[in-house]
Amino acid sequence: MVEVAIISIIAILMGIIFKKGKEEYSIYISLAACFIIVLLGIGKLEIILDTINRLQGYIKINKAYINILVKILGITYVTEFAAALCKDSGYHAIGEQVELVGKLSILAISMPILLALLDTINNFLTIQ
Repeated sequence: MVEVAIISIIAILMGIIFKKGKEEYSIYISLAACFIIVLLGIGKLEIILDTINRLQGYIKINKAYINILVKILGITYVTEFAAALCKDSGYHAIGEQVELVGKLSILAISMPILLALLDTINNFLTIQ
């Protein structure tokens, strides 16, 4: 996290310097810093996936549900990243649309989990 903080502070300071004269350079610096930070964050994803696999060994969870949750996590991060870049670049409306499509994508991918939950509730109601 210290690396991320240092990279972000350096990028902000460089962006402020270039914002007065060459504004397009500050956008490029911001994009480069964002990509570097995302690459640093992807390394943490391996730890999360290993932990999920260990949990799956302890608790009987359908592998399809784990895959859906990982996809939802990925969609969330990509959506937030893209929307933040759009908003920071001055394209607020496009950023809002990216967030909307991300939410709809998560809803579409999560339908099998919702159906399984409703099926479980239905089974409980029919038993009584």
